[in-house]
Amino acid sequence: MEKLLIVDDNEDIRKQLKWGIGKEYTLFLAADAREAIDVFRKQRPTVVTLDLGLPPHEDSSEEGFRCLEEMLRIAPDVKVIVITGNDGRENAVKAVQLGAYDFYQKPINLDELKVIVKRAFHLQTLEEENRRLQSALDGGSTEFRGFVGQCPEMQQVFSTIRKVAASDISVLIHGESGTGKELVARAIHAMSLRKDGPFIPINCGAIPENLLEAELFGHEKGAFTGALNRVLGKVEYAHKGTLFLDEIGELPLNLQVKLLRFLQEKVIQRVGGREDIAVDARIVAATNVDIARSMAEGTFREDLFYRIGVVSITLPPLRSRGEDVMLLANLFLKRFSIELRKKTKGFSSTSREYLEAYAWPGNVRELENKVQRAVLMAASPIIEPDDLGFTERPIPRASTSLEGVSLREARDRVEREMVREAISRCKGNIARAAEELGISRPTIYDLMKKHGISG
Repeated sequence: MEKLLIVDDNEDIRKQLKWGIGKEYTLFLAADAREAIDVFRKQRPTVVTLDLGLPPHEDSSEEGFRCLEEMLRIAPDVKVIVITGNDGRENAVKAVQLGAYDFYQKPINLDELKVIVKRAFHLQTLEEENRRLQSALDGGSTEFRGFVGQCPEMQQVFSTIRKVAASDISVLIHGESGTGKELVARAIHAMSLRKDGPFIPINCGAIPENLLEAELFGHEKGAFTGALNRVLGKVEYAHKGTLFLDEIGELPLNLQVKLLRFLQEKVIQRVGGREDIAVDARIVAATNVDIARSMAEGTFREDLFYRIGVVSITLPPLRSRGEDVMLLANLFLKRFSIELRKKTKGFSSTSREYLEAYAWPGNVRELENKVQRAVLMAASPIIEPDDLGFTERPIPRASTSLEGVSLREARDRVEREMVREAISRCKGNIARAAEELGISRPTIYDLMKKHGISG
């Protein structure tokens, strides 16, 4: 039988769990960290349930974290399920970030805990396959599931994806437009136990508010004028898979309430319907807005944030990724040369200087668009700056005076200047300026409004 270790200083809880699930596994019990680590070394259980409040420091999580870290040091693949009280969410999240498999809040419901434990054991049977999926990370590889990056920030992103993918924990991805948030969501899905299920993306900021509820939750026949048939929503289509909520910061408050109910109860009601419909879907969300500011302004619910942001992944902007710019540029050059059947060989030294000096307000998407344009327009095998759409030499980022300027102010300054220059080059054609920057028209209008730029 599979081995399960239960670590809890409360004898009643140990007895409850022994009675409730002892017949299904070979069970080991421990009341403190020292006993737990001794049993763990000798028996090497596959799964551990761990109460963080262990003696001699029952009122803190110090012993629990020490126990967790030691177990993960001995056997990095062990699945540790952290048991925490209602006020211990912050510690539970920290435990997951340290490498715990999942967490469960007291009071204990045996049926629910059984499902979590069973899923943890099931995951072990897929470890070899998961390791193959993660092999792109081995040896410092620069490529990982559609990503390319060798800077420390991207390697950290790869590592976090690997840690969170196998669980069902909600993930919130932060990053500017064009940094690859959907690629992160797809990588998490592809490495998860739900990889054979659907991946359903929806952009919460691209759909009018009056249509978004029906798009998310579906509608019944006759729910509103024109509703001639029952239509399933994105949430139902994501059953047994992953629902990716892009631009979740744009979700209206009334729909935030409905989404929160789904996250809490795993049921939805279609527009115009009264039936509770059970849906099993993992939520991965993304935003390019400051959620903390939105919560302070009352436009985003704090309780929803804590549900969707159990683990956060922050994607760095391209301008801060150093040599990754040329790494990506050469990758795109090779790809588009094949797709467009062009015999391009590389970038001129001047082009390299331009690419490395440019601030990239549209991030990776903008770089991809510029290289695609260059491959198409180049008259020779060597890409020159005008092929990339550069009409003047970018100001080198390193030489820009930022003394006494905060990071936010510096970013705003670069954003404002790049948008203004693009609109000027395109003679006021907003659609063309957005295309040149590698961003959408709604995004460029948002930036114009933000920085007080007229068309």
